Amino acid sequence: MPLPLRVWSKVAALSVVAAFSLPAAAQSAGDNIVNVGWFHLYTDDSSQTLMRTSPSPGPVAGSSASVGDADTLGIAFTHFFTDNFALTADLGVPPKFHLDGGGTLAGLGEIGTAKQWSPALIAKWYFGDKTSKLRPFVGLGATRVWYSDVQLSSSLQRAVTAPYNGGVSGTATADLSSSWAPVYNVGLTYNIDERWSLGFSVAYIPLDTDADITGRNAAGTVISRHKTNLTLDPYVTFLSLGYKF
Repeated sequence: MPLPLRVWSKVAALSVVAAFSLPAAAQSAGDNIVNVGWFHLYTDDSSQTLMRTSPSPGPVAGSSASVGDADTLGIAFTHFFTDNFALTADLGVPPKFHLDGGGTLAGLGEIGTAKQWSPALIAKWYFGDKTSKLRPFVGLGATRVWYSDVQLSSSLQRAVTAPYNGGVSGTATADLSSSWAPVYNVGLTYNIDERWSLGFSVAYIPLDTDADITGRNAAGTVISRHKTNLTLDPYVTFLSLGYKF
C-alpha cells in the first residue's frame, strides 16, 4: 500500500535535516587547500639618517623617509599533515611600495618605488577538529625577502648628484639588501561547506633593508654614494576564499 503524501513529505523533510546534521570533514589529514584573496601590508616603518659615504663622508642632516602601505593579490597553498597540523606556502603578486622623503627631504615628495618579493613558508596549528565550522590557528614560519624594479625619482637623483657634479643633475640607482625574516601568524577559517571556506589572518614580519645609492655623471663615472637603513616591520592581513581539493 503506497504511503500517503503527507508521510512522504515528513520523510523528505527528515532526510534534509539529517543531511545537514551530518559532520563534514572540512580540513583533515591529506587535504590540500588553495586560498586566493587580498593582502594588505601596513608598514610600521622608520628610517635612519641618510649618510653620504663619498665624497666627504657625513650625514645628510635631518633627513628621513617613510614607506607607504601596499595592497596586492595573495595566493596560499596549504597541506594538512594531520587534522590539526598544516604547512602553508604564501605567495602572490609582489606589492609595490612607495617611499616618500621626510625631514629635510620632505620637499622632494616621492623619492622612489620598489616591488617586494616575500614568499613565506608557515607551519600552522589548527584548533578544534576536522568537523568544526570555525577553526582558529596560530603559525610560525620564515620568509625570504628581496626587491626588484627599484626606481628613484628624478628629484632624489638630482639631490644626490648635482652637488657633486657642478650643479648638473646626473643619474642615481639604488640597491636594497635581501634578507631572511621570521613570520608570526594568527587567523581563523570559517568552513562554508566541505569544499569552500573563508579565511582571515594577520601576520607580523620584523623586517629592515639597507639601501645603497650610487650617483653617476653623464659619462657614467661614480660621483657620489649614500646609504641608509629602512625598517618596514609590516603587518599583513589576508582575507581570502579557500577551496579544498
